[in-house]
Amino acid sequence: MMSYILLQIIFIPVLISLLISVFRHQLGKKVGWLAVLGLAYTTVLLLLVLQSVYQGNLIKVEYQILVNPDIRFSLLADGLSVAVALICNILCLVLCTYSIKYVDHRIELIYQGISKKQEISYYACFFYLFLFFPVGFMGVSFAADLIVLYFFLEVLTVVLYFLMAYFGYVERVRVATLCLIWGIFSALLFLAGVLMIYSQIGTFQISEIHQMAGNPMAFWAIAIILIGMLAKLAIVPLHVWMPWVHAEHPTCIAGLLAVYANIAAYIIVRTLIMPLYEDFQWFGPPIMVLAVITMVYGSLLTLAQRDMKRIPACSTISQSAYSMLGIGALTTAGIEGGLFFFLSHIMGKTVFFSTCGIVVYMTHIRNIHNLGGLAYKMPITAILFISGGMMLAGIPPFSSFPAEVILFTGVFERADTVGMVTGILGLLAVVLTVAYAFFFTMKIFFGPMPENLKNDDHIKDPPWLMSLPLIGVVLLGAFLGLFPSIIMDLFRMM
Repeated sequence: MMSYILLQIIFIPVLISLLISVFRHQLGKKVGWLAVLGLAYTTVLLLLVLQSVYQGNLIKVEYQILVNPDIRFSLLADGLSVAVALICNILCLVLCTYSIKYVDHRIELIYQGISKKQEISYYACFFYLFLFFPVGFMGVSFAADLIVLYFFLEVLTVVLYFLMAYFGYVERVRVATLCLIWGIFSALLFLAGVLMIYSQIGTFQISEIHQMAGNPMAFWAIAIILIGMLAKLAIVPLHVWMPWVHAEHPTCIAGLLAVYANIAAYIIVRTLIMPLYEDFQWFGPPIMVLAVITMVYGSLLTLAQRDMKRIPACSTISQSAYSMLGIGALTTAGIEGGLFFFLSHIMGKTVFFSTCGIVVYMTHIRNIHNLGGLAYKMPITAILFISGGMMLAGIPPFSSFPAEVILFTGVFERADTVGMVTGILGLLAVVLTVAYAFFFTMKIFFGPMPENLKNDDHIKDPPWLMSLPLIGVVLLGAFLGLFPSIIMDLFRMM
């Protein structure tokens, strides 16, 4: 019974996407609500899977696709995969709801003068493309076969390209192409490493990768896959794509782009560290050094920004590296803390980036020098922006605080020079995160308000469809911050 639930979680969004595509003109603007309903349903199914995993049950689906080579459509729900899948699906639900109003705004700006029928077509196009994000995230989270995992990685890359090309900003097609090239580059490196693993063990099953332990080829397979995943995470020096892509896509998918990049941390743990822990030891110190460089560089780059959309874009570079610092420590606390921070970060980034989008949506201004005092006209938005900043900075009561405590505990547990130095520098990077979170809060929402904003009666808090889902993410982040054992216990059920 539970195996069929896993299949529903992945394929229900595909079915709804097809329905929206075929019946878009009959459904009109109701297509957004149909997408929300589908994601609400899959979220309920994920809660059922979560309950089953908490009771000690591992859920597996397996269908043979090819015998030679041995490729199977394999899915596995354990504590780690269900935690990642549930948070990702909740964020998809939140941003789908947020998009119902936001997409109207984007279509008006990009496709001025089109007919009502064309407007409905573009509106439906957004939602039937959007639904392939949860398909990709659920597939990556639950995949138990390396080829299946590669397939879902490519699904995410392709859908991101079309959403950016159709609904992005000024240079949307060029930037979408840049994102596509980097996405394919990282996925192909992953595939190359996967084929190297297959050449040694004769299977693509993730549960069998441990057979390669101690094999001289394990070093090269890890190295190739790792480079691909570090590119997806935008770790220095493979970060150059992130500011462009994150600043030019439609804000309503900003949180999902953060998931798209950061889910690479989960892939590294699932496919490399867990089965090849001893072989991975050589890579730990270089990862920690690159991570702390990225944390500091990303924070300084963020402080230098004046564009509302580039602020969280550059912040993502820094925040992604926190997870890798903990994972690179290769201690139990470091790995668990790194994964917990990944989940906390994507929640915080969803709130932070979406709130920046609200400011641009209501004011049509991206330069923060032309903003100020917005808290007086947009108090709920100001609270959400502050909450998003706190979630990123690791300030109680949000889940990023216990995640950082666990993460840095794991880093210092190494008790060697690399652990001590990177740990201290990492803590200094946290100070920079706090600095930019509060600097931009003061600059945008407090202080004197420009005269043109004072006299603009259209500037106010957005429709509840945009703010209420974000409030839900803030409450979830606070709940997991107060009860972190919910996530930590799941991580140990593997």
